[in-house]
Amino acid sequence: MSLKRYLLVALVAFAAALAAVLCARLWIAPPPRVESEVHALLHEKLTLDAAQEQRIHALEAAFAIRREALEAEMRADNARLAQAIAAEHGYGPQVGQAVDRTHHVMGALQKETLQHIFAMRAVLRPDQAAQFDAAVVKALTQPAPR
Repeated sequence: MSLKRYLLVALVAFAAALAAVLCARLWIAPPPRVESEVHALLHEKLTLDAAQEQRIHALEAAFAIRREALEAEMRADNARLAQAIAAEHGYGPQVGQAVDRTHHVMGALQKETLQHIFAMRAVLRPDQAAQFDAAVVKALTQPAPR
């Protein structure tokens, strides 16, 4: 093959890889977390006073630590699930226990996320809380992006 052909093949391969990455980002990217949308509302659309900003920042910092701990627990649970699947090669007692444990931690994260959202809501004025509530409801009920 000539040098021109090699360059053409390389250029086509690069373009195909780039297109695949772009398609994956558009169609396969996970939807934003509910709390991310709520935080964007808090920091970009609501006019918070300095005291509210300070209280919300403290709540966010505390929750970030707790969320990271629960997410680490879920990663460890997923590893245990993988080991159970490898050991049992089917849905046996170890797999069932690992699934139950994963669901327990996922439920804890969901509950703590909601507690965090309500704690932030408590910092808001009534007019801000109404906008906040609407954003939370929208985030929880809108269809997942495709």
